[in-house]
Amino acid sequence: MANKSIFSSAPRGRSAPVADAVNEAGGLSYKLGSKHALAQLAVTGTLSPTFYADGEAQLGDVVAAAKECEPGYIAKVAVWSRQRGNMKDMPAVLLAHLASRGADGIAALKSAWSHVVDSGKMLRNFVQVIRSGKLGRKSLGAAPKKLVRSWLAGRSAEKLFDDAVGNAPSIADVIKMAHPRPADPARAALYRYLIGKELDAEQGHMLPDVVAGFEAFKAGKGDGDPPAVSFQRLTQLKLSKEQWARIAERGRWHQTRMNLNTYARHSAFKVDGLAEKIAAKLRDPEAVRSAKAFPYQLLATYRACSPDVPIACREAVQDAMEVALENVPEIAGDVVVCVDVSGSMQSPVTGDRGSATTAVRCVDVASLVASAILRKNRQARVIPFGTDVCQVELNPRDTVLTNADKLAKINGGGTNCSAPLALLNREKAKADLVLYVSDNESWVDSSVADAILTAGGIIAPAEPPTCKTCGVIHYVSGVPLQSRGTQTMIEWEALRVRSQNARLVNVDLQPNTTVQAPSRKDILNLGGWSDACFGVVASFLAGTLGPDAWVGEIEKIDLAAQEVRG
Repeated sequence: MANKSIFSSAPRGRSAPVADAVNEAGGLSYKLGSKHALAQLAVTGTLSPTFYADGEAQLGDVVAAAKECEPGYIAKVAVWSRQRGNMKDMPAVLLAHLASRGADGIAALKSAWSHVVDSGKMLRNFVQVIRSGKLGRKSLGAAPKKLVRSWLAGRSAEKLFDDAVGNAPSIADVIKMAHPRPADPARAALYRYLIGKELDAEQGHMLPDVVAGFEAFKAGKGDGDPPAVSFQRLTQLKLSKEQWARIAERGRWHQTRMNLNTYARHSAFKVDGLAEKIAAKLRDPEAVRSAKAFPYQLLATYRACSPDVPIACREAVQDAMEVALENVPEIAGDVVVCVDVSGSMQSPVTGDRGSATTAVRCVDVASLVASAILRKNRQARVIPFGTDVCQVELNPRDTVLTNADKLAKINGGGTNCSAPLALLNREKAKADLVLYVSDNESWVDSSVADAILTAGGIIAPAEPPTCKTCGVIHYVSGVPLQSRGTQTMIEWEALRVRSQNARLVNVDLQPNTTVQAPSRKDILNLGGWSDACFGVVASFLAGTLGPDAWVGEIEKIDLAAQEVRG
């Protein structure tokens, strides 16, 4: 009798497309097109080491993808990355790349500039990337310098003073590089102050009130009320708990969210009524929407809160989470959410950034997304997976954070993206939507780490390959690799025999250039996670977006508009 482990029947359904790439973990995959790859990298890459790639590798991938894209598209990706993805480094990298692309690149740079460089931090990032020489030039050049000068001239004195916090480079460094021409003596005095030059008495009187007030406060003059300046300018001063309470009351929403422990450490919450005021600010729906808070930011805040932060404030963070997730769509039909809980998902979602590394891991974000969808779609099925599917019991009535914690505590070992689909096929289950949240590095079901890529496909090596990640040999016995698709696609095609109108959405949380299922009419690949993703998914399910839905949404951005946020 023939060996059934080799000659087992293929799943019913049309054949999966042949894989044309190997991912970072050594598994079969499909290579993203240049436009899609650039978008993926732009909303997930932080240029910090991740589980599979270091910062230099990410930068190399970004530049390689950008070189194959038109400058106008790169400009739109930079805008999406900044405004929809809330990224800080990648948008600056894309602008710096445009600065080296000749006349067309400069034109695209100008069109994206005001939409991307929306803070002093973004300006400093752009200048630092240029100054590094990594993108082909070490000086600003005429056109970028003009943009920097215009930005400085258009910034109010109060905002520019707030911007002048931080180094490498500082705003002072930027001013020295760009040599802006002050429009009047008052702006000239401010520039001199910011770069540390001496001011005579007349120039001192020309400084903006906010600067004069700050200097007076430092000198111990005035009524002792902290001036309304950047929070970072006050942290090094010796302040009373009442002064800290005043700073906390006056702080913007994100400042408040990020500094709850700071206020507690300085005893501000011992001032009567402050805890209630801060809690009210944090849970205010309009304030949360205006701040465009990301759910994972609130997760990080909640987990970082020390025991000294009042319970009212910690509960308010949970309330804010519910507001931040209000755009989760209600989806008709059978919904399955597949959460990657493998070992690689335990890595920080924004990479290893030394002392600034976030406590939020990829698995935390994946669990958060799954829990949010379950909250809005209480009949949804959540399937965690690692080497295989994992068991977990979730209550749709529990808070999003409670369910997210349950999922995040699972450590599933290796990555096997096909496992949830294989389970559905064994059960002969139907589905209208299968949504994955993963780092997309499946290898357990199809590892060919040292395979050779050729025009004809993937050729199995003479010796079984050793996985680059764990050092173990993995291979699919008896299956000719040169004619095989990913196991995820094989299982997906089998599922579609029962659910012909099913849709597969894959959300990739890491800077990858390969996927387990190629984009087409029934498959959508997205990168990162924000409110914008919810909208793209909803439109895809409604049939108003095609196979390249995400790229299409980016291409629809109107750079000539005054406001392009959506």
